[in-house]
Amino acid sequence: MKGDGLKVDRRDFIVAGAAAAVLAGLPLQSMAQQTAAAGGKRGAVILVVGDSLSAEYGLKRGEGWVPLLEKRIAEQRIAAQVVNASISGDTTSGGRSRLPGLLAQHKPTHVILELGGNDALRGLPLKSTEDNLNEMARASQAAGAKVLIVGMQVPPNYGSDYTRKFEGLFKTVADANKAALVPFLLKGIADAPDAASLFQADRIHPAAVAQTKMLDNVWPELKKLLL
Repeated sequence: MKGDGLKVDRRDFIVAGAAAAVLAGLPLQSMAQQTAAAGGKRGAVILVVGDSLSAEYGLKRGEGWVPLLEKRIAEQRIAAQVVNASISGDTTSGGRSRLPGLLAQHKPTHVILELGGNDALRGLPLKSTEDNLNEMARASQAAGAKVLIVGMQVPPNYGSDYTRKFEGLFKTVADANKAALVPFLLKGIADAPDAASLFQADRIHPAAVAQTKMLDNVWPELKKLLL
């Protein structure tokens, strides 16, 4: 997600991708996957389907919240592996089209859906975003996976009605599918007093220093599903 001349204050941010977004965060094989391939016991498989916020856009490999998640799982001796299938610039429509293949390939026990911000940037109908997330949640559950919906917010310049409805659709999807919910991935970052210092130079993507906080926002809900 890129933007020109965007000013960031406590809430002024956009979670979205540029039309020419760089592909990043393709599925990575973790040490746990290598062990499983060698005949070891297969534990939980966590599939992350997201956009640039999960694809380490603008960060060095290993600095993003998803690689940090894998490290935390190892530190806490939880039998799980992480597959990061996030792509910068992806929308819920793109995620929906990719998901069947990902489910068939990785056979996840848990699916984290972190999509929707790019839909807002492109002005896509909220109903379409909600429908796509619903379908992804249903498909994941039908494949035997537990689902965690990761919510997002848009800045107030989108209008109070749109802002409220966009924020609410993630809870609506979670409730409809009895899925877990992280209300706002950037809580404590985009709304922090020093928000500008927590973002990269583009003033849109969180910097490396903010990635642990992003993980901390996701971890409590994910841990409930793992234990």
